[in-house]
Amino acid sequence: MREVVLTDTQGNETGLAEIVDAHTGEGKLHRAFSIYVFRNDRKEVLIQQRSADKMLFPLIWANTCCSHPFPGEAMLEAGKRRLQEECGIECALEEAGSLVYRAEDPNGRGVEHEHVTLLTGNLDEDAPLLPNPEEIAEIKWMNTEKVLSEMKEHPETYAPWFHLGLTQLLAV
Repeated sequence: MREVVLTDTQGNETGLAEIVDAHTGEGKLHRAFSIYVFRNDRKEVLIQQRSADKMLFPLIWANTCCSHPFPGEAMLEAGKRRLQEECGIECALEEAGSLVYRAEDPNGRGVEHEHVTLLTGNLDEDAPLLPNPEEIAEIKWMNTEKVLSEMKEHPETYAPWFHLGLTQLLAV
């Protein structure tokens, strides 16, 4: 079974838990990352609609890619690995802050309770996108201001962590 790294609210490691155990019941605070890939000076962000097969928040629109580092894996390396596996793209990434959130799946399937490191990158206009259909139902570039506007009008169609992360990144 896959394990995630448990943390305190400052992100300090406190142990390990099986991934399903960390996402069920009350949830266990664990380490994660959220990647936001931009182009055109952050005027556009690459977003994805999560696969219908996802345990939590299926078919909800989210940032470019999210996941968990393996125990002992560096955050940037985990981000690069997962960006390739999930979106089929290679992109230089950098750390851009962190946040802690807890959100219950609207269908009652579990909970996300994560200490998230925000990772950002920039991609060229013509870079090919090769999304993994097991992970992503749809992927598209979207005007950043339009995403923020739609989040206000229809917050339930976007992942809770996406609201938090994008707002934090654009405030910098």
